Amino acid sequence: MTDRKGELAANLANVERRIAAACTAAGRKREEVTLIVVTKTYPASDVRILSELGVRHVAENRDQDAAPKAAACSDLSLSWHFVGQLQTNKVRSVVGYADVVQSVDRARLVTALSKEAERVGREVGCLIQVALDAGESSVGGGARGERGGVAPGGIAELADLVAGAPGLRLGGLMTVAPLTGEYAGQQQAAFERLMDLSTDLRRTHPAANMVSAGMSADLEQAVAAGATHVRVGTAVLGDRPRLG
Repeated sequence: MTDRKGELAANLANVERRIAAACTAAGRKREEVTLIVVTKTYPASDVRILSELGVRHVAENRDQDAAPKAAACSDLSLSWHFVGQLQTNKVRSVVGYADVVQSVDRARLVTALSKEAERVGREVGCLIQVALDAGESSVGGGARGERGGVAPGGIAELADLVAGAPGLRLGGLMTVAPLTGEYAGQQQAAFERLMDLSTDLRRTHPAANMVSAGMSADLEQAVAAGATHVRVGTAVLGDRPRLG
């Protein structure tokens, strides 16, 4: 356990240096960027160590892993973010622990989240996941990306739906750098496009100012573009164990 704590502390310090350097290069203050550590596939014991090291935001992408982990760490002062594609049959479980769902991409999911949040008396933050590989149009969110998400043309309608839904709070936008389409391999351009979309969204929803973008390999580009939150997994926790 002591060795693992030292390993995580060193990795965390390195990521912290990267974020600080990226902020300096972009002329931003370090406190403008929040680190979310993606703990998927790693045990609750790692989450406890991270908490001891000062981490306050953790993320998961599979409910079957996240639910027992969140329960085992319920005594810790943590904000849990759900970042994976979310099926409506998992909503009841996810609303039980997630403070923020970053992968909202369709009306049916908004309805399910609102119903459950109201039932249990919680307020759940929601980010609209934007698919930059789904084309610009598709108003109403018909087209979705390879990794989930709504096309840019569907953001406004979905945002209005979230903003008007009981139990939900519209937080802003999230994206994953696309593997296909015009932004494939162009992380900086992708994140800058997300920032433009965030500016558009804030004209009608001024409080929806969260922009979640960037991971271990491209957090610098996300900070340069203006992201408020970066989601870092392997750079903190190490290479993920193979599943199966």
